[in-house]
Amino acid sequence: MKNRRCPRCHTHYAAPARYCPSDGTPLVEVEPSAGQSDSAGAGGNRREPAGPGAAGLTGQIVDGRYRVSRRLGEGGMAYVYLAEDLETREQVAVKILTPRLSRDPSSMERLRREASIAMRLDHPNVCRILRIGETTDKLTYLVMPYLPGDPLSEVEQRQGPFPLAEGVAILVQMCRGLQHAHALNIVHRDLKPENVMLVPDQTAPFTRRAVVMDFGLAKERRAGPELAKLTQTGIVLGTPEFMSPEQIRGKPLDGRSDVYAVAVLAFEMFTGKLPFEGRNPQEAMLARLKAQPLKLRTVREDLPPRLEAVIARALSVLPEDRFASMMDLGAAFESIAGGGMFARLFGR
Repeated sequence: MKNRRCPRCHTHYAAPARYCPSDGTPLVEVEPSAGQSDSAGAGGNRREPAGPGAAGLTGQIVDGRYRVSRRLGEGGMAYVYLAEDLETREQVAVKILTPRLSRDPSSMERLRREASIAMRLDHPNVCRILRIGETTDKLTYLVMPYLPGDPLSEVEQRQGPFPLAEGVAILVQMCRGLQHAHALNIVHRDLKPENVMLVPDQTAPFTRRAVVMDFGLAKERRAGPELAKLTQTGIVLGTPEFMSPEQIRGKPLDGRSDVYAVAVLAFEMFTGKLPFEGRNPQEAMLARLKAQPLKLRTVREDLPPRLEAVIARALSVLPEDRFASMMDLGAAFESIAGGGMFARLFGR
């Protein structure tokens, strides 16, 4: 079931609401996040387990190894639980496909593809998959490290637009994680605030580590015809307000599509608004094909011109006019803060 989010105040509302009652902004539809979050978000209601199976595993032991303590979240195709790994004694997140979708071969293939892709990822700024398995009730599950943080969307909602230094630090970390994925020929395809977790950094007090979540829509650049048929086109999969123009058109994607999505996300982080306006998601999508984005400093004039220029370039309609890689985008963000760590990390 989809809900709707105000791109200005980030509050979530259930259909049939169309406009934010606080500021009148048209709402955009988003899939409920299956990320690791203990809260339902403002304007939303926590749904308790509805019975046995994927939705009612609290207190049970999954596959003889994972003792489930509570449900963390629910997405379009899975429930996510906090559990203890009885072998390692570590806390993990267990993502279980819903019974309805477990009967759908394409959904099963998509989940297994998500696991096979994410198992190859190994970076502190992406969420990796530890294991894929099947319960005695024939429910497929994924095991991931438990991340005790908050989705970026909820942090935006609580604190409003980010200060420059904090926002740039989060964006640089995202670029690092996505560069790692792109080096493995993996494109995320569904970057949005709900898919970025901010985790307290134990090595640096009062700072947060950004972790890119949910590579369920990820697509390898050298995908075969079976995978292409499975994922269909970007106009079907993805979150409308963060799609690149080529994804809207259903064109082949590469890492520059994620560059575009990070720029949309960055604009929203710093201003609380989206760079393209429309009365509904369809109008906002068309605006990306025909209109120019809002200028960052017309919304928030205290931000530096350099940041406006970086985001504007990353929002170019043509992929070849954007930054060529996440490495380049991350270095551009870091240059705003006067640092060179990102460039040195990749040998520049």
